[in-house]
Amino acid sequence: MDRAIEIVERAIEIYGAPVYVRHEIVHNKFVVDTLKAKGAVFVESVDQVPDGVPVIFSAHGVPKSVPAKATARGLDWLDATCPLVSKVHRQAERQIADGRHILFIGHAGHPEVIGTFGQVPEGNMSLIETVEDVATVQVPAGSELAYLSQTTLSVDDTAAIIAAIEARFPQVVAPKQEDICYATSNRQTAVKRIAPDCELVLVIGSPKSSNSLRLVEVAERAGSRGQMIQRAADIDPEWLTTIDTLGLTAGASAPEELVNEVIARIKELREVESEERVTAEETITFKLPRQLAR
Repeated sequence: MDRAIEIVERAIEIYGAPVYVRHEIVHNKFVVDTLKAKGAVFVESVDQVPDGVPVIFSAHGVPKSVPAKATARGLDWLDATCPLVSKVHRQAERQIADGRHILFIGHAGHPEVIGTFGQVPEGNMSLIETVEDVATVQVPAGSELAYLSQTTLSVDDTAAIIAAIEARFPQVVAPKQEDICYATSNRQTAVKRIAPDCELVLVIGSPKSSNSLRLVEVAERAGSRGQMIQRAADIDPEWLTTIDTLGLTAGASAPEELVNEVIARIKELREVESEERVTAEETITFKLPRQLAR
């Protein structure tokens, strides 16, 4: 997510404002509003991009038809697709090239799902949202199968769906590596660790953010109450009056500035003793598009 945001900021520096972005670069209102103030214009279609200005594709990925249309119009475009999403795209292409039909685990309508389906010819993938879907999905007779998944899903829910797929289709081909991204799985692991000790877990994120929504679910399954907030102003002081221990986490696209803002607000409302629990260190970095490399 940091990479996608940096791509927009760097593009504005190099090309000058405005720079157009197809779909929200990440699902976080604070980030989007901050980039708008710097000169980013967010649209939902390449058709809304004027001639002669650059356009950036969001971290969630886009169908192949989108860059094709941008190229046909002569637009200078930059791909901010998360490399872990791009990895799933390439896997989808390889499985189709090998003659397999893909069972894709994800949420209908999510831009990442739309983008991944758009990497292969129509009819070559079937969407699986729940364990129940596995029992009813219709696949081409005699076809070999593979499964892939959206990168921002619940680790536990996805494991249950995979188990159901493998039980019904024992010969199904699994991805070489887990598709759920490390930022998503690390945060879910952390919430599982802290939630049992907390009466309430606040998740800083966006209602549009799949990985943030999953953190609320994980907190509740672990025995706490989960509550999504976007900013410190969303905190209802009443939430803190009857609890002794509060958990705090953030979705993958929530910047540290928001985390600090929330902590400061909590300290205004209650006397606080804080404890940080580290469950993983994230050190992975990804290259920027060549047009922006310094």
